[in-house]
Amino acid sequence: RHQKPSIYAHFKGKDELFLQTLKGALDEEGTRIIRRYISLKDQPLEQRLKGLLEYLQEEYTRSSKTKFVLRMAYFPPSSLHDQVMELVFPFLDSMEKRMIRVMRHHASAGHLPVKDPDGAAVAYMTLIDGVLIEMVCGGLEGSQRRLAASWPVYWAGIHHI
Repeated sequence: RHQKPSIYAHFKGKDELFLQTLKGALDEEGTRIIRRYISLKDQPLEQRLKGLLEYLQEEYTRSSKTKFVLRMAYFPPSSLHDQVMELVFPFLDSMEKRMIRVMRHHASAGHLPVKDPDGAAVAYMTLIDGVLIEMVCGGLEGSQRRLAASWPVYWAGIHHI
């Protein structure tokens, strides 16, 4: 009788398979987020930024990959915590660097009257973090409530920093 080779034949074990799956999912999520932001290019900056947050909420409810990435970013398996964070932190850092470039571009073009575009970008990433952790822990309704309450404060606030 001929047995099919195990999926583990290609990996050193379950942990390596898990980490490779997470890395692939992070890469795909990053590409999808960038594509979505680019697709909103004809909208004013405020609508693009808020629209990206709303997109992330939608993706969490309909994409198992997005759900997997977010759950692992906030609640990695304890046995793989350090290895997972070695994948997640560079992903988050690259997203923050992209957002800093976006804010600097809009500030220098006169579309965003802020003195500190870097601070506006970091604050935006913090807002994303709060909205998404609520999504993971409390669900869509709570996440939407947080976004609705915090967005006007964020948008008004970045014009004064």
